[in-house]
Amino acid sequence: MQNGAPGASLARLVEIMDKLLAPDGCPWDREQTLDSLRPFLVEETYEVLDALARDNPADHCEELGDLLMQVVFQAALRRQQGQFDIDAVVASISEKLIRRHPHVFAKAEGVDTPEKVLAQWDQIKQAEKAEKGAAKKRTLDGVPQGPALARAQKLGSRCGKIGFDWPGWEGSFAKVEEEVREVKEAITTQTPAEVHAEIGDLLLAVVNLSRKVGVDAENALIDATQRFQRRFEVVEDLLAERGKTPQQSNLEEMDSLWDDAKKLLRGK
Repeated sequence: MQNGAPGASLARLVEIMDKLLAPDGCPWDREQTLDSLRPFLVEETYEVLDALARDNPADHCEELGDLLMQVVFQAALRRQQGQFDIDAVVASISEKLIRRHPHVFAKAEGVDTPEKVLAQWDQIKQAEKAEKGAAKKRTLDGVPQGPALARAQKLGSRCGKIGFDWPGWEGSFAKVEEEVREVKEAITTQTPAEVHAEIGDLLLAVVNLSRKVGVDAENALIDATQRFQRRFEVVEDLLAERGKTPQQSNLEEMDSLWDDAKKLLRGK
């Protein structure tokens, strides 16, 4: 960790970005636009999530830096357009945090649980949007596009707040079972388009079950894919010890080694 003023390193990053975008700066950086930077923002976000999934603090620090660079980069381009700069970005989120935490900064009473904090946050958010003339007219207005599992969980949460939800996880579980049956029927009797739709319904039902039992579906799948990768890498290592590659093996052998990999990695 570095000592010094909290904003010193950020100010240095802004200066570096300004130099890169100057007339005598970097040709690649100078030709970038807000549109061309979109995929990099998505990529860096997922690399942060990957570092988190691997619980690697050094990589996490580095990837957060790469993500911060994207924020500074976009703010610099907006400043060139005469719209806002990084100071406006920081000031905006700072003021938002103060406004939406009156129980901390204004000593408002009666908000003493996480649930009450979230309810207050939503109330203040809607009031702010109403002042801007942008209050949502429908329950699902304003749910941003993003990773499908995360968006599905957000949609379900919105509906749950107005009572369009199963009272407990049992109803959601039964819905998953129903959708599994419908997927099987579609695979055997229906068109590819109908199979596509039924699998989508099944995924949505699984996300809703995740929400009802307090599991973040996006993070659960990230963790599951990480486990799958680690286990398969162990299978490859065990095959290599036998002088084989996966292509030289068969399903029966790899399935047996998969069980061995699960035992070796149990708890990891």
